[in-house]
Amino acid sequence: MISRVLVANRGEIALRIIRACRDLGLQTVAVYSTADREAGYLRFADETICIGSAASAGSYLSIPNILAAAEIADVDAIHPGYGFLSENAHFAEICEASNITFVGPRPEAIRSVGDKSRARATAQKAGVAVVPGSEGTIREETEALRLAREIGYPVLVKASAGGGGRGMRVAHNDMSLRTAIQAASAEAQAAFGDGDVYLEKYLDRPRHVEVQVIADTHGHIVHLYERDCSVQRRHQKMLEESPCSSLPRDVRKKMHRSAVKLLKQINYSSAGTVEFLVDRDNSFYFIEVNARIQVEHPVSEMVTGIDLVREQLRVAAGEKLGFDQDDVRLNGHAIEVRVNAEDPDKDFRPSAGRVTAWTPPGGPGVRVDSHVFAGYQVPPNYDSMIAKLIVHGRDRKTAIARLARALDEFVVGGIRTTIPFHRRMLGHAGFAAGHYDTGLVEDFLAGSGA
Repeated sequence: MISRVLVANRGEIALRIIRACRDLGLQTVAVYSTADREAGYLRFADETICIGSAASAGSYLSIPNILAAAEIADVDAIHPGYGFLSENAHFAEICEASNITFVGPRPEAIRSVGDKSRARATAQKAGVAVVPGSEGTIREETEALRLAREIGYPVLVKASAGGGGRGMRVAHNDMSLRTAIQAASAEAQAAFGDGDVYLEKYLDRPRHVEVQVIADTHGHIVHLYERDCSVQRRHQKMLEESPCSSLPRDVRKKMHRSAVKLLKQINYSSAGTVEFLVDRDNSFYFIEVNARIQVEHPVSEMVTGIDLVREQLRVAAGEKLGFDQDDVRLNGHAIEVRVNAEDPDKDFRPSAGRVTAWTPPGGPGVRVDSHVFAGYQVPPNYDSMIAKLIVHGRDRKTAIARLARALDEFVVGGIRTTIPFHRRMLGHAGFAAGHYDTGLVEDFLAGSGA
């Protein structure tokens, strides 16, 4: 049984979890750093506790601080959200040892797929194709150079832990590979506390498509269709949509089956996302599993009507899924854009500061997930995302029109945001046609197809 949940995160995902808990009649404890003492999500929790300094290492990444808060607040569950400690198997184990339910996969499942190099091995065992690359983490520079020459440049250096585009670098030769390994490892160590990296063949302009999965502890696992996440800048997702309009129906179905098959092999439970790269011939390759709730989970919720965070909490409490695969129906089309406190006209420079005006859009088929309010001070210490704008329509054309209208309605004063960029992006010919790849944003910024 779960009755009192500590939300070990911040921002919009903290508020999203608090809302799901309230829907289920669960009490919530929100934690915050000194930089987040004014955060809007704190108003909606039953109790709030400061867990440390503005630096993530002294607060949201501090296991002792979070567990101390859990003990003080006498909670029986911790929901980690995404990022921070959400894919930390050691944290999940400590929760179990402390008799606190970790709202997420079991520690052994996190280790099997949360570490990206081990996830590759898991996928290969399940018979799912993977992008050519190292069989594990790179321990020696000479090993990396040998492998890169063997599979052929360019190669992608990727952090084994974490996500969100952090700890990723493209290398085109031996010299840039040495630099890429050092930079990716240092960035991963700072962001996730784990500097391990591995290599993959860099696919030129693929599509990035992921399958949303939810599973319980009773052996039931279903997919909630796929999301196209190809609109990216420097490996950071900017827009996601479901379904993927450019994939043939038979390829989509095969991808769904592959995702379920992979996670079934490790008796996975909770929400998870299986990510693939798709080449120009519609062949797809497994790249990683996000063993947590995703930033873009509302897209899948909008097209299926299933509350994924609510299901996470139910599964963690030992309940069975309330539906099977035949019950999950795809309804219309959904798109999400991330509203970041960044200046698109100055190479997306972060724009922390006081929000002087805040008027989110509304109307049919429009959802805004955010913790921001007029007067809120956006701190410079964390990810720049301040809101997610999600729209739903009966088809892709309707969803795009609704998104354009919602972006026009969205008013944010005092700081610069990516809203104007998204408005312009909708006019890109490739995006409008639904045929685009991970090079779309670079094309747009270079002026082609805008």
